[in-house]
Amino acid sequence: MAATPEPARVPVAWAPRAEPLAPRAVIATGAVAAALGRRLAQLDDAALAALTAVAARGALVVLGDGAALPWVEGVTYLGRAPAAPELLVPTALAPTVPAPVLVRALTAWLDGRAVAWPLALAPAPLRVVPCGGARAIERARLTAWLAAEVAA
Repeated sequence: MAATPEPARVPVAWAPRAEPLAPRAVIATGAVAAALGRRLAQLDDAALAALTAVAARGALVVLGDGAALPWVEGVTYLGRAPAAPELLVPTALAPTVPAPVLVRALTAWLDGRAVAWPLALAPAPLRVVPCGGARAIERARLTAWLAAEVAA
């Protein structure tokens, strides 16, 4: 019996975008993710209510209107890829691979796993975070996530 071939890898590089996308999300990884979490904790309840988020170990994605998104040094703002709105890509960078090809490659890489699209892409190193399950930001959950990040 022949082994199933591994899906083809699509090398993705990023080039400056001629015109920035409108920001719809912000992504942070590593220590910057914890800094973004601390910044969120400083927001008042009304500002938090305007945002949703997805958190994973070492990554945080915050979604909302561009003007409501928090800033911390080192974050990457994301917008909807014009040719593939199921991707959230850097507002100032465009993938060198056409967005529809990138969607097909990511779909193959996911290999049938149930993933909640859209997918947020952090460019360097490439990190893929499913965002369809984004939820309202609750202070207690944010505090617990921050504590786990600091302990890790």
